[in-house]
Amino acid sequence: MKYQVILFDLDGTLTDPKIGITKSVQYALRKCNIIEPDLDRLIPFIGPPLTESFQEFYSLSPAAAQAAVGYYREYFVQAGMYENAVYPGVETMLTRLAATGRDLIIATSKPTVFSEQIIAHFGLGHFFKAIVGSHLDGSRIHKAEVIACILSQLPQVEPADVIMIGDRKHDISGARSNGLAAIGVSYGYGGPAELRQAGADYLVASVTELEQLLLSL
Repeated sequence: MKYQVILFDLDGTLTDPKIGITKSVQYALRKCNIIEPDLDRLIPFIGPPLTESFQEFYSLSPAAAQAAVGYYREYFVQAGMYENAVYPGVETMLTRLAATGRDLIIATSKPTVFSEQIIAHFGLGHFFKAIVGSHLDGSRIHKAEVIACILSQLPQVEPADVIMIGDRKHDISGARSNGLAAIGVSYGYGGPAELRQAGADYLVASVTELEQLLLSL
């Protein structure tokens, strides 16, 4: 086995969170007196840190963006995190990977506390050695920081033994900045062009392809 540790992004990689995230963003924008009826226009919020997305896509000030994140969580905690679905084939893939003895870890920009609840909700917790995300205070929101935190907890593991899997450029660039190889999954929300440009070492179009690739590495 070339890679002893496999890091998985959550949203757009293991689960499809489109409905829950876009509805949570829509709710937050409404609380900011911005009406956005088209949920598809909010898809770019899936993956990147929320504070940055509110500033980039709706020109909110840093303070207003932070307030919007608070509104987002009002809806997300009550309903949004459960308006979500595990991609078909993910549980089978995780079962087969776990059987090889490799360590599987969640590396997400979503707050750890929410990520743990989502993984528990879908009954996937037993597959993962750890679930590492951001803090509710807005720190450790960038994927590079999340990955660095994970590596600091694995002093016996070399970066060459770890691979990151994700659907957005932030996953790939975060891996590269920590000296890791990366797999881009184009079935998520980034698309092949974004993932290639970010420098993905491998690109797969389905969970089945991802499983086959990981078992071959």
